[in-house]
Amino acid sequence: MTVVIPASPRARPYSAQAPPGTQRAALSPASSALPLDPLSHHAHPSAHRAPSRSTATAIVYCEGQFGAIDGKTANGLIRHSEKYDVLSVIDSDQAGLDTGSILDGVPNGIPVCRDLADSLRQAETVPDFLIFGMAPASGLLSEGQRKVVLAAMGEGMSIVNGLHEFLNDDPEFAAARITHNVDIVDVRRPRPKKYLRMFSGRIHEVTCPRIAVLGTDCAIGKRTTATVLAAALNRVGLKTVMVGTGQTGLIQGARYGVALDSVPSQFCAGELEATIVEAFHAESPDVIIVEGQGALSHPAFSTTSFILRGACPQAVVLQHAPARAFRCDFETMAMPEPASEINLIETFSDTRVIGLTLNHEDMDDDQVARAIAAFALDLGIPVTDALARPGGELVSMVLAAFPELSARLTGERQ
Repeated sequence: MTVVIPASPRARPYSAQAPPGTQRAALSPASSALPLDPLSHHAHPSAHRAPSRSTATAIVYCEGQFGAIDGKTANGLIRHSEKYDVLSVIDSDQAGLDTGSILDGVPNGIPVCRDLADSLRQAETVPDFLIFGMAPASGLLSEGQRKVVLAAMGEGMSIVNGLHEFLNDDPEFAAARITHNVDIVDVRRPRPKKYLRMFSGRIHEVTCPRIAVLGTDCAIGKRTTATVLAAALNRVGLKTVMVGTGQTGLIQGARYGVALDSVPSQFCAGELEATIVEAFHAESPDVIIVEGQGALSHPAFSTTSFILRGACPQAVVLQHAPARAFRCDFETMAMPEPASEINLIETFSDTRVIGLTLNHEDMDDDQVARAIAAFALDLGIPVTDALARPGGELVSMVLAAFPELSARLTGERQ
């Protein structure tokens, strides 16, 4: 089935799911938009965030990329952060705007600043951390970015680095760390090889539903949907643990997770399996949500296959962007249809796709509504938009697939 959406002949830039029908450049702190909180349906989740006093403070560096595909770490931190109280984002292209307005059309009080000096002027004290908020395809720092990171260290800020380049191994950064008595957290660094775990089959000790949120492309909103889904299930009384599989989820504060793309392939399934087993035995959850990476059909990524092998999920929620004509960073590689991705997933793994969630980039609300109806009719599964539709639709998707969870909720309420 093809949902007809006006499409550019070139690959679409990642829009970070701004509200349906809006354009990033047109947003301002006073912008109005659809209600976006997937839980209350009255405001975006970031508007409700109230960091505790013990939360570390941070500035997020995202020069020229906030709200774009390479700024997805910064985008994620603005939408959800349990570990850091984000004070500002650095991006001179959008200085003076509100980060919530840029991403979701709802102001959140977190400003975009011109540079490090501007961010420091707006902070009451020197923040604890500078978080490198970009995820470039190269995974490396440019010369200009190195200077910004070193300057932040000189101000007494520790560094959170999600790149494949480990800054602790760089002599210049290692020296600055010692000189300024700060820390460098290389989020993607895997444990020493002698401690890496092989797949053991212990995943079958996990008796609660395991649901993986996969996608038809990279940078399509899998982590955001997984986060929203976990929060929605927790809200109705189902204890849900999310297992992160990428650097952004770990930086956001995922209690359980592993950056799979930095683990040697022989150990990927085992590391994820062990992490899920640990979460199950420590938390006794009703549901475990596993964040997806890449896409099973994407020739540039293999992480989805390890997620399906290591997590052995009983169910999958698939994320898709109907208006995205070509895969991100691959201008001649057409996006797959959800039906073909579903067939591939269910052929590759002993699982079932229980629902489709939409990324509404480059779509207005009417187009989203029509796409939801068309995909639901064609695929015969529930379809929703995690950011622009009520969270109850996600909950219903899960309860329909796992009736025992409905029975548990009903029993607890009696």
